[in-house]
Amino acid sequence: MSLDPQLIKQMTQWRRHMHSFPECGFDLPLTADFIAEKLESFGLEVIRNIGKQGIVAVLRSGDGQKSIGLRADMDALFINEENTFAHCSKHQGQMHACGHDGHSAMLLGAASYLAQTKDFNGTVYFIFQPDEEHGEGAQAMIDDGLFERFKIDAVYGLHNMPGLAEGKYIVRPGSLMASETSFEIVVNGIGGHAAMPHKGVDPIVVGSQIILGLQTIVSRNLNAIEETAVVSATEFLTNGTVNVIPSQVTIKGDCRCFSEASLAKIEESMERIVSGICHAAGAEYEFTFTNAFYPTVNNPIQTEHAIAAANKVFGKDNVDPDCLPLTISEDFSSMLRVKPGCYALIGNGVESVGGCALHNPNYDFNDNILGYGAQYWVQLVTDQLT
Repeated sequence: MSLDPQLIKQMTQWRRHMHSFPECGFDLPLTADFIAEKLESFGLEVIRNIGKQGIVAVLRSGDGQKSIGLRADMDALFINEENTFAHCSKHQGQMHACGHDGHSAMLLGAASYLAQTKDFNGTVYFIFQPDEEHGEGAQAMIDDGLFERFKIDAVYGLHNMPGLAEGKYIVRPGSLMASETSFEIVVNGIGGHAAMPHKGVDPIVVGSQIILGLQTIVSRNLNAIEETAVVSATEFLTNGTVNVIPSQVTIKGDCRCFSEASLAKIEESMERIVSGICHAAGAEYEFTFTNAFYPTVNNPIQTEHAIAAANKVFGKDNVDPDCLPLTISEDFSSMLRVKPGCYALIGNGVESVGGCALHNPNYDFNDNILGYGAQYWVQLVTDQLT
């Protein structure tokens, strides 16, 4: 199976149009309208405003009862684009620096092809999601009834990866990507004159002990072989000055791990350490642990299906079926907590063609891989709905 070169040309035009007019978060009126109108022109049933600006398009063929969900993200980032090519961002302070324009174009291409050929037996749900970057879009669609309103047996996602060559594909069963959780610890002491620290409770000393204590969570509370994790304190803020011991210190940071069990251990250990050190020093504390992204955990069965499709599209030598886990995060993880599925990555290119890192003002999606992505979606549907 190969796509018509004309369709690849159209995908390139669609992708560059979306790149020129990026929108962020849930505020995607132009992007959502553009995608929905394309889907309607292909003859699909289109349901808008699921999870605010989310879209689900439905394509049925034959009398099969099986179904599959294919998901792409639509949102951009609040970054000033530094590229100067013709399709660079026309919206100041916003750009597609993560390739969601390409992800949407690939899924549109697959929808166009499948709507014309209908070479499958069952139902395909094309899911276009808002606000992936803040980790809220997938859950918003779920909360709005995504998996109750639509009978989706399994769900699949795909992301480009700079630094991985064009035509390469990587995936793994189990934990592919890490969680992302932020924490904030407020230590309330008793401030005073820097020359008389004995009259107060110095939150700087307490906060410093807490930061050192946090480094024991991974090394002394998690299994060194089975539970990979990172705990990083990234901010230390006080309300003191040169000759004043502050009354308050705020510590902020970030945690990453690959299972929800590890995440629960980190949270419990962190508060225990904070509570113990503050109690010993006579300080008070406030603790918040805010999860933005769950670990992305692929179902082994759907991962096998994804690998089988990828072998046909990319060639077995170009498919890594057991890549190393990645410490980046993805809110497709929320969908995988509800439905079995698989998330994978395809190479965006290396060096000057597709090699610029994600979330960089000089990034651009590599249009040479649009065909790979669309063919992968089509192959997955053909294999699963036969």
